Amino acid sequence: MTAPVRTDAPLGTSGPARPASWQVQAEVQDFYARQMRLLDEGRAEEWAETFTEDGVFAQNVKPEPWRGRAEIAARMRVGLDRLAARPVTRRHWLGMLIVDEGEEPGTWRCRFYALVFEVPDGGDPRPHLSAPGEDLLVRGEDGRLRIRHRLVEHDGAV
Repeated sequence: MTAPVRTDAPLGTSGPARPASWQVQAEVQDFYARQMRLLDEGRAEEWAETFTEDGVFAQNVKPEPWRGRAEIAARMRVGLDRLAARPVTRRHWLGMLIVDEGEEPGTWRCRFYALVFEVPDGGDPRPHLSAPGEDLLVRGEDGRLRIRHRLVEHDGAV
């Protein structure tokens, strides 16, 4: 059985992978650590600022991708508010990061595994979900890294 052809990937895989410099890899690692903290702290609007104005957030468990920073912020706000009403703490962990040079100058193709843990108040941590992800990062005019396209594919989703 062959894997389905992905038409929504941020970057194709034409040509051999060219790992990013160690400086860029360190910067990207810091970017993700800070981005995941924003999400875990319930700061949806600041988290959405890590996407380009026309950024895309696609998940295989959602019928349509979220398009544009405003929609990404609004939809994430709804989800985080819903989570805040529950007696649980959620933590995102992103690792096994691969950072390759993108096809365009100033872009990077980043692939990772994401794990999300939930800790019920007074309870023990438990895995909530796992998912491989892929981002296309770009450097904005302000010099900051931003996500142009994110694809997250939740494991076990049908």
